[in-house]
Parts: sequence; C-alpha cells; structure tokens
Amino acid sequence: LSLRSLSPNNLSSALSAPLGLPSSIFYLTPSSDTDSNTNSEEESMSEGEMERLKEEVEEKKKVIAIMRNKPWRMKRRECQEFVDKFEGALGKGKGRKFYAYKVMMTKKWIKFQRDFENFKTTCIPWERKIKEVESHFGSSVASYFIFLRWMYGMNMVLFGLTFGLVVIPEVLMGLPYGSIPRKTVPRAEQSTAQDYSVLMDFNGYCKYSVLFYGYYNNQRTIGLLKFRLPLSYLMVGVGTFGYSLMVVIRTMAKNADVGGGDGDDGEFTFAWKMFTSWDYLIGNAETADNKYASITTSFKESIVDEQENQKDENIHLRRFLRVLANFMIICCLGGSGYLIFFVVKRSQEFANRDDLSWYEKNELELIMSLLGLVCPPLFETIAELEEYHPRIALKWQLGRIFALFLGNLYTFLFALFDEVNNKLEEEVSIRNASIWAQKEYYANFTLYNNDTDTTPPPMDPSDVIRGPCWETAVGIEFVKLTVSDIQVTYLTILIGDFARAVIVRFLNYCWCWDLEATYPSYGEFDISGNVLGLVFNQGMIWMGAFYAPGLVGINVLRLLSSMYYQCWAVMATNVPHERVFKASKSNNFYMGLLLLILFLSLLPVVYTIMTLPPSFDCGPFSGKAKMFDVIMETIDLDLPAFLGTLMGYAANPGLIIPAVLLMVRLGYVSISFAHRETGISSHSSLQNSSTVFSSFHRFSIGFRSGL
Repeated sequence: LSLRSLSPNNLSSALSAPLGLPSSIFYLTPSSDTDSNTNSEEESMSEGEMERLKEEVEEKKKVIAIMRNKPWRMKRRECQEFVDKFEGALGKGKGRKFYAYKVMMTKKWIKFQRDFENFKTTCIPWERKIKEVESHFGSSVASYFIFLRWMYGMNMVLFGLTFGLVVIPEVLMGLPYGSIPRKTVPRAEQSTAQDYSVLMDFNGYCKYSVLFYGYYNNQRTIGLLKFRLPLSYLMVGVGTFGYSLMVVIRTMAKNADVGGGDGDDGEFTFAWKMFTSWDYLIGNAETADNKYASITTSFKESIVDEQENQKDENIHLRRFLRVLANFMIICCLGGSGYLIFFVVKRSQEFANRDDLSWYEKNELELIMSLLGLVCPPLFETIAELEEYHPRIALKWQLGRIFALFLGNLYTFLFALFDEVNNKLEEEVSIRNASIWAQKEYYANFTLYNNDTDTTPPPMDPSDVIRGPCWETAVGIEFVKLTVSDIQVTYLTILIGDFARAVIVRFLNYCWCWDLEATYPSYGEFDISGNVLGLVFNQGMIWMGAFYAPGLVGINVLRLLSSMYYQCWAVMATNVPHERVFKASKSNNFYMGLLLLILFLSLLPVVYTIMTLPPSFDCGPFSGKAKMFDVIMETIDLDLPAFLGTLMGYAANPGLIIPAVLLMVRLGYVSISFAHRETGISSHSSLQNSSTVFSSFHRFSIGFRSGL
C-alpha cells in the first residue's frame, strides 16, 4: 500500500484494522490542533466506552507480550545451530571468541587471495610494459607484444627440449672436439677458422660446433648412461612440431572461448564505457595518466567502429578499385618470387669462385631482407585504394605479407634443395676418394716401415677428406637468414624510427614547415609487418632447427631482446595510428597464420627424413640409408618381436593418413566447441545487459514520475 495515496482517514483505518481498534484512535491531525481534537474526542465518548477501549488496549498488549516471549518450535540441533551462528555475532555467550576469530580469518583469507592475485599478475613477464603500450597505442599494438610474449614462452620450451635432450648429452657424454673428423676443422681451413669474417658467415669453428647437425656423432649409445643420441635427435626434431601443433591448437581454442567478436562489446557500448571504465582503486599519478589515455583510446576505437558501420559508398567503384589493388599486389608477389629464384641460382654459380666481395657472399640474405622491408609499405600504399575498415585492412595486409614471405621462403627452399641434390651427386665421388685416400695411407705406412704386422695409427682428423655435409650447409643458410633478419629489423628501427623521430623533434623549430604535422612526422608502429616478421621467423626456426639445433637458442635471444628493444622504440619514437581501432579480443588470426606456417614448415623436414639419404661422414644418421632407419633399428634391437610387428603395421601409410586426419578433426572439434560455448555465454551476457538496462530504464521512469 502506497503511503502517498493514503489520506489521514484511510491511514487510521489501515492501522486500526489489524488490532481491532476504532480508527478514531489513529486519526492523524496536524500538530497544532492536537490538544483541541483530544478534548473533543473525550467529550464525545462516554465513560463506559472509554473503559471498554482501555480494556481492549490492555488485552492487545498482553497478546503481543505473550507472542513475543513464546518459544519457537525447533529441534534441539537446529536451536543449537541457530545459537552458535548468531550468539557470537551479538557479542554474547561462549561463541563470541570463535566468531571473532572466524571473522578475522575470513578477512585475512580475502586479503591473501587479493595479494596472491596481485602476485600472479606481477609474475607475468612484461605485463606492465604491455599495459603501458596498450594505454597509449590501443589494443591493436598491444596484441603484437602479447603475441611476442607467447612466442617467447613456446620457444623457451623448444629450447629446453633441444638443449636438454640433444646438445647437453653430446657435450657431456660425446667425444670431445678434435677426436674425429666431423668435430675437427680441416687443416686447410685452420689458418682462417677464427677470422671475424669467417665466423660471421658461420664457417670455421662455428661450422664444426654443436650449433649444426654435422657435429653430432652416429654412435648408437654414448656415455655411461648409454644415451641413444641418434634416436633422441630424431624424436626431438619430430616432437618440436608435435608440441608446437598442440600448443597452437590449444591456444586457438582458449582464445575462441574468451571470445573474438572483432572488437564489439555488444549493446550499449558507449554507456558501458562511460560509467564503468574508471578504476577507483588507482592511487598512482602515472597509473592514472595511463588509465586516462587508455579510456580515451577506447572511445576513439569505438567511434571509428560506429563511423565505419554508418559509412555510405559507391559499390561499383569500390569493387573496381579492390580488383585493381589485388592485381597490382599479385604482380609484386610474382616479381619478388622470380627475383629470389634468380639470386639463388646466381649464388650457386658464386660457390665455385674464391674472389667474392662481401655483397656477393651475402646477396641472397640481403635481397630477402630488403624484400621483407620494402614490400609491406608498398602493399599498405596499394591497400589505400580499397578503403576497408582498419581491422579488416589489417587482416588483408597480414595475408598479403604472409603470401610474400611464404612465396619467398618456398622459392628459397626449392632452389636450396636443387643445391642439395647437386651435393648428393658430388658426395658419391668424395666418398670414393676418401676411401681410396685411407687405403693409400695404410699402404704407404706399411711400405715405409716394411712391416705388415704393425697396426698403422689413425689418420689425423684434420687431414681426412670431408664430404659436403649438405645438412650442415642447409643449417648455415637458415642461421644466416635468421641473423640477417635480426640485423635488418633492428637497424630499421634505429634508423627508420629513432633517427626520424630525432630529426622531427629537434629540427621542427627551424624548418620551413611543421615537421610533426606534415611530412615526415613521427612514425606509426607497423603491426602487420612486425607480426608477419615473427611468423616468418618462427617458420624458419621450425624448418632450420632440425639442421641447426643451436638455432632455437638464437631465436630465444632474438625474442628476448626484441621485447625490450621494440617496447622502448614504440614508446619513444612512435605515435598512435591516425585511425585508432580495436583489435579482436583473441589473437586467433595470428594463430591461424602460425598454424598454416607450421604445416608448411613440416613438409621439407618430413621430405628430408623420409626421402633424402643422410651424409656419409657427418651427423647422427651417417651410415644409414634413410634417417628414419634409426627407429627401425631401435625396434629390432631393443623391443620385443611382437612390438616390432605392431610398429611395422603402424608405419603403414594406410594408418598414418587416417591418424593425421583424425588429429586435424579433433583440433577442429575443439575450436568449434569453444566457439559454441562463446556463443552461449555471449547470448546470456547480452540478456543480462538488456535486463540491467531495462530495469534502470523502469527505475528512472518511476523516479521521474515520483518527482
């Protein structure tokens, strides 16, 4: 019953009805006329009525007192539970100390949970750096650094596998340097083996070290522990791809569960941002500035999204410009592929010459690095014709640069495997020559000493004729590509961003025009180029780690230094994009590119293991017809006969192909299930938000009507 709708007479009736009393007792009058009304009521009532009324009031008081003191019908256990629960809260009885202790422990437990959550956040590597970048440049730039941190974590695991199961056992339990030919620098190269130019080309002592495939011995077991190094080498090479595939698919499913609505927060976007963005627990001035910048950037992102949704365009002109842009980009991709093929063929001709300049020695690496440096800005310029939404334009840009890198990489691989085939043909003659030289050495020793019973000493390892060791040659090419990519990337940041920012900052006061507002201005962070650089580099690591185990360690150092170097560069030399946009809540687009490059990187390694014969005088698989023969050897010698038969059946292509398809199917199902869960949670959250706002709307209407 609404009190506003009651008149004094109605109110007195409402109050007197439950007690069975006359409504005149509860009649409400203004305070100024109370005495006069009381006198008039007493005069109008007789003495009998007054006595009867007093008796009724006393009777009602007794009923109320009885009801108040009447015990509740409860079981003894329920009563005890009730007393134990509320007695301490009232500060009475024997439970008050326990209650105070329970309250204190509850507060401490809540504080511990809060401190532990803060500790976990503090333990996340580079979390504060990434949050600082996100607050000034938006979630799109921060997504690159989150992806970089994820790549670093995955490569740390690969580094642990490679060094723990391959490199360290060979160093601790294998033969030392100089004991066998594959671990010794040839005598003809010893004079220049420590030169800086030779070491920078990864020849000399670098070539005959644990960095590359050729250093590892082919002994079936090594050390006191009888460690099976060849088997471990092959299992780590295959396990690298298996672990990477598992982690990428798991991360994609997790990101899909988080939600990837391409930056949309559902309904009432601006209302949510306006009333719920600020963090009232902030107590630091710098943190408050970062939060303020983050909220401002978030509003800019949402405004751009709304503008793109409401934009009108000429559809026919837009289609023509997009077709023209794609045609121009396809021409660029074809030209870059032909250029790399031409340079690789030219480098094969340079291999027979000794009078090469520095450019001719590093021509291939320089051309590939320059193509990766020049083509992305060219693609970005051409993409201006399409006028896509910034987020959609970023995905197109990533796809095109990915096609560029992938085409360049596979063109390089095709030309490299042509060179491998030439070395395999050359290896036959070198192997015959080494056998002939060894027999000649023994014959000369016997003839010189005129004694056929004396066993001749072994040849000096540095004098043995070496084969080409094509696996080490392939590993050197991948390491040189990785190192040259690191150098070009860092020099580009130092010259293209830092030097440009210094010029704009200090020459703007004495220049003819405003350098900050017009050309050249400060640089923007190239998201697509940096992301594809990471993906392309990781593809080279996956392919090259089998031929150069030390390549994983080089990549870990590269990612570690890139995090600090690029965080400094983006905060010191770059400005936010003119069209600030919000990245997807998940990095699944990046993960999709990484998954594709993972499968494409697996193909050359599988081709090497299953098809090409290993070198005869280097590496853990030397002396075998194929690299995978080490598995069959282990099955025949170390496992029971029935297990060998089962493994033989399992190696049948008729079972391998369905297993691969099943694995792909499981990955697809996991991602689809995560998407379904995301859709359900999004629908429920949308219903909740609609309920909240409708309740708020009804409350506001009622409040206004009440006023």
